[in-house]
Amino acid sequence: MGSSTQRAKESARARGLKPGTFAYRLRVFLNLVRFEHTIFALPFAYIGMVLAADGLPTLWQFVWVTVAMAAARTLAFSVNRLADRAYDAVNPRTRDRPTVTGAIEAGTVARYAGVSLVVLLVAAALLDPLALALAPVAVLFLVGYSFTKRFTVLAHWVLGFTDALAVGGGWIAVRGSFSAPEDLPAWLLIGAVTFWIAGFDLIYACQDVEHDRSEGLHAWPARFGVASALRLSRLNHAAFLGFLVLAGLTLALAWPYYAAALLTALLLVYEHRLVSPDDLSRVNVAFFNMNSYIALTLLAGALGAVLV
Repeated sequence: MGSSTQRAKESARARGLKPGTFAYRLRVFLNLVRFEHTIFALPFAYIGMVLAADGLPTLWQFVWVTVAMAAARTLAFSVNRLADRAYDAVNPRTRDRPTVTGAIEAGTVARYAGVSLVVLLVAAALLDPLALALAPVAVLFLVGYSFTKRFTVLAHWVLGFTDALAVGGGWIAVRGSFSAPEDLPAWLLIGAVTFWIAGFDLIYACQDVEHDRSEGLHAWPARFGVASALRLSRLNHAAFLGFLVLAGLTLALAWPYYAAALLTALLLVYEHRLVSPDDLSRVNVAFFNMNSYIALTLLAGALGAVLV
């Protein structure tokens, strides 16, 4: 059994969780889907709500957007882990995942995915009729993006757009519209998040170049090389900052928003200094730590801008 699975068992025992119980399986599952990575997209759903409300959303909106985001993230990762089991089994970086080692059964993951789908649809229905009407489109991207790397190098941007839908979800929960001229800022923020996520996914995919090439997967680094991917990542993050500023100008936001954008730019510069074509040892720091800080920084900036 893989080392990660053994560590999960030891951690579970330390917390009084017996392997084979529901509590143990739930813990393994949350580790499998990297539930803590919800912090990437969730702040942008809150930003969508805050900017749509020009202040604080209602408690009802806050609670159900949070539930919807958690359900969407869980659904997407569950499908991803099931879809990629064969690839994960032959990738040195992922071969210890619970779906590969057998620490959690595929049927269990599928049931969690089904429950997450139901919860997402219920949350959408409770938020707004338009949210429910557009939910199938969101589900299409949440489920479909896992398969895009099989046939296109655009998979990084499909993932980015999928995460960016968080902004639209938060905006619609408050405004109940998504196609009026006043909704342009939401689309600009969707563009921003699309380029942000794609940019750091390009960095993350540099770890799997040899695996992706051997399996015929179409990640950009595998097709065009690590150096090309890192250059393109920088261009994507420049576009991210440009869309952020445009959204702020469209809404005539106050100075805290731009202060957060400036700090975000500095964090991105540092993120890109952590990796190079010859040294990818700090990819995980660049991926998780820096991007968590960026998401929370921009949320603080949006809150500050509407409350000043």
